[in-house]
Amino acid sequence: MTERRHSRAVRVGRLTVGGESPITVQSMTNTDPRDRAATLRQVRALVSAGCDVIRLAVPDAGAAAIFSYLKEQGITVPLVADIHFDHKIALEAVAAGADKIRINPGNVGSRDKVAEVVRACRAAGVPIRIGVNGGSLEKPLLAKYGAPTAEAIAESALGHAAILESLDFYDTVISVKSSNVPTMIEANRILAQRTDYPLHLGVTEAGGLKRGTVKGAIGVGTLLAEGIGDTVRVSLTADPVEEVAAAREILSALGLDPKAGIDVVSCPTCGRTKIDLIPLLAAFEKGLDERGLRGKKLKVAFMGCAVNGPGEAREADIGIAGGDGEALLFRHGATVAKYPADKIVEVLLDEIEKTEVK
Repeated sequence: MTERRHSRAVRVGRLTVGGESPITVQSMTNTDPRDRAATLRQVRALVSAGCDVIRLAVPDAGAAAIFSYLKEQGITVPLVADIHFDHKIALEAVAAGADKIRINPGNVGSRDKVAEVVRACRAAGVPIRIGVNGGSLEKPLLAKYGAPTAEAIAESALGHAAILESLDFYDTVISVKSSNVPTMIEANRILAQRTDYPLHLGVTEAGGLKRGTVKGAIGVGTLLAEGIGDTVRVSLTADPVEEVAAAREILSALGLDPKAGIDVVSCPTCGRTKIDLIPLLAAFEKGLDERGLRGKKLKVAFMGCAVNGPGEAREADIGIAGGDGEALLFRHGATVAKYPADKIVEVLLDEIEKTEVK
């Protein structure tokens, strides 16, 4: 992977985004913020799933009270207020304890209104995320470029950042999103070259669980592999908890997730496989959850035949390589024992459970 792009550090609640800080995972609640109980349940579920930063849509000034309520209930992860059109909502959200404000300076009114938001954020130590989406680009830029191109989206973001800079405000994070993956990638590449603000990555309106995860993995993963990006969201038309899981998998695959636990390497199966690996792996994954073993930092190989199996198993901390109705168990490169197929899952889970991780 390319060396990570240097970006300025921006404090968001108890975390730092950018600088030398780990890449953070974000998601967004889809409950009505005025339904406090439902929102609290979802926020807690996201925290349990490993979400680092949680964003909430705030449709009116009255809904901003959700931030003080969540903090009263013991929520400590940074909370972001998503604001559109009315700068007074942003002011209420800051007063209620939001840790970051997400706005598009171009749609909250006059310069004086933007200045009010900036003054409130500066006084409270609250950063601002400029969010530009291809689907809501300004008409002059659409006329100039003919479409929501990467250049148009990047120019919009830099223009909004310039508004904040003219007000002497630099605690800014930028996101440029598109439902078109190549456009999203190129827009972020442009920004990475032209500014040192931290970048929030995401493919917007990406689709359901399967399609959205693939599009997010390509867009977010490509940029992270190039060293671009400081915080990410995998947008899905699905339970927000699934967004966190998808983002964690992307970071883990690139070796960028400090929270990563078990890394399962498993073969895709073929005609050489002599054990029924697919249901065995499903049972193994279920067992990891039931025994609470996901957090252990181990590489586990779950292989089906003698071609790549022994090699992968030897490279793993623990692993199995399938034979004809049986499998060899490996531990740190050494063969430990041979077991029948119906014993593999329990044996492997037992090995993981008793293995101490430094």
